[in-house]
Amino acid sequence: MRYTNDSSPKVNAGSMADIAFLLLIFFLVTTTMSTDVGINRKLPRKCPTPKDCSIVLNERNVLRIVLNRNREIMVEKKIIELSDLKDVIKSFVDNNSDGSCEYCKGNKSKNSSDNPKKAVISLQNDRKTPYELYINVQDEITKAYFELRLNYSRQKFDKPIEDLSKKEIMTLRDAYPFTISEAETM
Repeated sequence: MRYTNDSSPKVNAGSMADIAFLLLIFFLVTTTMSTDVGINRKLPRKCPTPKDCSIVLNERNVLRIVLNRNREIMVEKKIIELSDLKDVIKSFVDNNSDGSCEYCKGNKSKNSSDNPKKAVISLQNDRKTPYELYINVQDEITKAYFELRLNYSRQKFDKPIEDLSKKEIMTLRDAYPFTISEAETM
Protein backbone atom coordinates (compact mmCIF):
# COMPACT_ATOMS: atom_id res chain seq x y z
CA MET A 1 0.00 0.00 0.00
CA ARG A 2 1.30 3.39 -0.97
CA TYR A 3 0.89 6.43 1.17
CA THR A 4 0.62 9.74 -0.66
CA ASN A 5 0.74 13.27 0.52
CA ASP A 6 -2.44 14.07 -1.38
CA SER A 7 -4.61 12.56 1.29
CA SER A 8 -4.04 15.46 3.76
CA PRO A 9 -7.12 17.54 4.49
CA LYS A 10 -7.60 20.73 2.45
CA VAL A 11 -9.00 24.01 3.70
CA ASN A 12 -11.18 25.97 1.34
CA ALA A 13 -9.81 29.54 1.57
CA GLY A 14 -11.96 31.00 -1.18
CA SER A 15 -14.24 32.90 1.19
CA MET A 16 -11.43 34.22 3.47
CA ALA A 17 -10.94 37.29 1.28
CA ASP A 18 -14.67 38.02 1.45
CA ILE A 19 -14.67 37.76 5.25
CA ALA A 20 -11.61 40.02 5.57
CA PHE A 21 -13.21 42.57 3.26
CA LEU A 22 -16.47 42.55 5.25
CA LEU A 23 -14.56 43.00 8.53
CA LEU A 24 -12.64 45.91 7.04
CA ILE A 25 -15.85 47.62 5.92
CA PHE A 26 -17.44 46.98 9.32
CA PHE A 27 -14.58 48.64 11.20
CA LEU A 28 -14.40 51.57 8.79
CA VAL A 29 -18.12 52.25 9.17
CA THR A 30 -18.33 51.85 12.95
CA THR A 31 -15.12 53.65 13.92
CA THR A 32 -15.41 57.33 14.70
CA MET A 33 -12.57 59.46 13.44
CA SER A 34 -11.39 62.13 15.82
CA THR A 35 -11.04 65.49 14.19
CA ASP A 36 -8.28 67.83 15.17
CA VAL A 37 -9.51 70.98 16.81
CA GLY A 38 -7.38 74.06 16.34
CA ILE A 39 -7.37 77.52 17.78
CA ASN A 40 -10.22 79.56 16.37
CA ARG A 41 -8.63 82.75 15.11
CA LYS A 42 -9.55 85.07 12.27
CA LEU A 43 -6.51 85.89 10.19
CA PRO A 44 -6.04 89.43 8.88
CA ARG A 45 -6.87 90.18 5.29
CA LYS A 46 -4.08 90.29 2.75
CA CYS A 47 -2.80 93.80 2.17
CA PRO A 48 -3.21 95.09 -1.41
CA THR A 49 0.18 95.40 -3.12
CA PRO A 50 0.53 99.18 -3.59
CA LYS A 51 -0.98 100.03 -0.21
CA ASP A 52 1.00 100.28 3.04
CA CYS A 53 -0.98 98.35 5.69
CA SER A 54 1.35 98.88 8.60
CA ILE A 55 -0.26 100.26 11.72
CA VAL A 56 1.41 102.63 14.14
CA LEU A 57 0.69 101.58 17.72
CA ASN A 58 1.25 103.47 20.90
CA GLU A 59 3.54 101.36 23.11
CA ARG A 60 1.14 101.85 25.98
CA ASN A 61 -1.51 99.85 24.07
CA VAL A 62 0.66 96.75 23.61
CA LEU A 63 0.89 94.08 26.30
CA ARG A 64 3.94 91.94 25.59
CA ILE A 65 3.79 88.30 26.68
CA VAL A 66 6.90 86.18 26.16
CA LEU A 67 7.07 82.41 26.69
CA ASN A 68 10.47 80.81 27.11
CA ARG A 69 11.80 77.27 27.00
CA ASN A 70 11.86 77.08 30.81
CA ARG A 71 8.05 77.25 30.96
CA GLU A 72 8.17 80.81 32.27
CA ILE A 73 5.65 83.47 31.29
CA MET A 74 7.00 87.01 31.14
CA VAL A 75 4.61 89.93 30.93
CA GLU A 76 6.39 93.21 30.32
CA LYS A 77 9.66 91.56 31.46
CA LYS A 78 8.20 90.32 34.76
CA ILE A 79 7.76 86.60 35.35
CA ILE A 80 4.21 85.70 36.37
CA GLU A 81 2.26 82.51 36.98
CA LEU A 82 -0.19 81.15 34.43
CA SER A 83 -3.00 81.52 36.97
CA ASP A 84 -2.39 85.30 37.13
CA LEU A 85 -2.28 85.88 33.39
CA LYS A 86 -6.04 86.22 32.85
CA ASP A 87 -6.36 88.96 35.47
CA VAL A 88 -3.33 90.82 34.08
CA ILE A 89 -4.85 90.79 30.60
CA LYS A 90 -8.27 91.87 31.86
CA SER A 91 -6.88 94.83 33.80
CA PHE A 92 -4.69 95.85 30.83
CA VAL A 93 -7.47 95.69 28.24
CA ASP A 94 -10.23 97.12 30.40
CA ASN A 95 -8.62 100.50 31.09
CA ASN A 96 -11.35 102.68 29.64
CA SER A 97 -10.69 106.31 28.93
CA ASP A 98 -13.06 107.17 26.09
CA GLY A 99 -16.38 105.89 27.39
CA SER A 100 -16.68 102.89 25.05
CA CYS A 101 -17.40 100.71 28.07
CA GLU A 102 -20.01 102.06 30.48
CA TYR A 103 -19.30 99.78 33.44
CA CYS A 104 -15.56 100.43 33.60
CA LYS A 105 -15.53 104.23 33.82
CA GLY A 106 -12.94 105.60 36.13
CA ASN A 107 -10.78 102.47 35.91
CA LYS A 108 -7.72 104.29 34.54
CA SER A 109 -4.17 103.12 35.03
CA LYS A 110 -0.92 104.26 33.49
CA ASN A 111 0.06 100.57 33.03
CA SER A 112 -2.97 99.75 30.89
CA SER A 113 -4.16 100.44 27.38
CA ASP A 114 -5.86 103.69 26.41
CA ASN A 115 -9.13 101.79 25.92
CA PRO A 116 -10.26 98.25 25.00
CA LYS A 117 -10.47 99.06 21.28
CA LYS A 118 -6.79 100.01 21.14
CA ALA A 119 -5.43 97.15 23.28
CA VAL A 120 -3.17 94.64 21.52
CA ILE A 121 -1.81 91.44 23.08
CA SER A 122 1.62 90.59 21.65
CA LEU A 123 2.54 86.94 22.16
CA GLN A 124 6.07 85.76 21.49
CA ASN A 125 7.57 82.38 22.24
CA ASP A 126 10.89 80.59 22.14
CA ARG A 127 11.30 77.83 19.56
CA LYS A 128 11.55 75.31 22.39
CA THR A 129 8.56 76.57 24.33
CA PRO A 130 6.42 73.56 25.26
CA TYR A 131 3.32 73.39 23.10
CA GLU A 132 1.17 72.75 26.17
CA LEU A 133 2.26 76.09 27.69
CA TYR A 134 1.53 77.92 24.44
CA ILE A 135 -2.01 76.48 24.31
CA ASN A 136 -2.60 77.23 28.00
CA VAL A 137 -1.58 80.87 27.46
CA GLN A 138 -3.87 81.11 24.43
CA ASP A 139 -6.68 79.72 26.59
CA GLU A 140 -6.05 82.32 29.30
CA ILE A 141 -6.13 85.14 26.74
CA THR A 142 -9.42 83.82 25.37
CA LYS A 143 -10.88 83.47 28.89
CA ALA A 144 -9.91 87.05 29.72
CA TYR A 145 -11.70 88.42 26.66
CA PHE A 146 -14.69 86.16 27.26
CA GLU A 147 -15.07 87.44 30.83
CA LEU A 148 -14.70 91.06 29.73
CA ARG A 149 -17.38 90.55 27.07
CA LEU A 150 -19.61 88.68 29.52
CA ASN A 151 -19.44 91.52 32.06
CA TYR A 152 -20.10 94.08 29.34
CA SER A 153 -23.08 92.03 28.14
CA ARG A 154 -24.56 91.93 31.62
CA GLN A 155 -24.05 95.67 32.13
CA LYS A 156 -25.19 96.91 28.73
CA PHE A 157 -27.87 94.39 27.75
CA ASP A 158 -28.74 92.89 31.14
CA LYS A 159 -28.57 89.36 29.75
CA PRO A 160 -25.97 86.62 29.22
CA ILE A 161 -24.05 86.24 25.97
CA GLU A 162 -26.09 83.18 24.95
CA ASP A 163 -29.26 85.30 24.75
CA LEU A 164 -27.82 88.14 22.65
CA SER A 165 -28.96 88.93 19.12
CA LYS A 166 -26.44 89.11 16.27
CA LYS A 167 -26.49 92.89 16.42
CA GLU A 168 -25.80 92.84 20.17
CA ILE A 169 -22.95 90.36 19.66
CA MET A 170 -21.42 92.68 17.08
CA THR A 171 -21.69 95.54 19.58
CA LEU A 172 -19.97 93.35 22.15
CA ARG A 173 -17.15 92.44 19.75
CA ASP A 174 -16.77 96.08 18.78
CA ALA A 175 -16.47 97.14 22.43
CA TYR A 176 -13.84 94.45 23.12
CA PRO A 177 -12.12 93.48 19.87
CA PHE A 178 -9.87 90.45 20.25
CA THR A 179 -6.57 91.77 18.91
CA ILE A 180 -3.60 89.45 19.30
CA SER A 181 -0.26 89.72 17.55
CA GLU A 182 1.86 86.62 17.16
CA ALA A 183 5.42 87.93 17.17
CA GLU A 184 8.23 86.00 15.53
CA THR A 185 9.80 83.26 17.61
CA MET A 186 13.07 83.91 19.38
